[in-house]
Amino acid sequence: MTLEQYIRLPHRWQWGFTDCTLFAADWVVEATGKDPGADLRGTYFDADGAEAILRAAGGCEALVGAKLGAQGFQRVQQPQDGDIGIISAMTGFEASGLAVKEIPAIKFGPLWAVMSARGAMVKHLDWTGVAWRIA
Repeated sequence: MTLEQYIRLPHRWQWGFTDCTLFAADWVVEATGKDPGADLRGTYFDADGAEAILRAAGGCEALVGAKLGAQGFQRVQQPQDGDIGIISAMTGFEASGLAVKEIPAIKFGPLWAVMSARGAMVKHLDWTGVAWRIA
């Protein structure tokens, strides 16, 4: 399956199964057969559970880096299509205003593919400079 075909699948948000982090992990499974999110699946069921896992890991970059590194994927400076990177994106609203968080995304040309509550989307997003080669 190509990356474009993967993105076009009818992804449906579900905490702990197909959320923003596991959307990227599912791509890694599709592309390589390795599952960096295997031990996370089904262990949390809401935003608080996801946040607790991120906090315990030291944040998004630390969690994703540990999971991808354990599978043998290396950090890169110039991500290519299909690589996983960390981006900053508006994820909703909080009492103090917009909620902007770092989440994993899949490089797709000049854009990034992410999972939103409405499904997969591809758009210009702010890359943090952190990425891993998925090959």
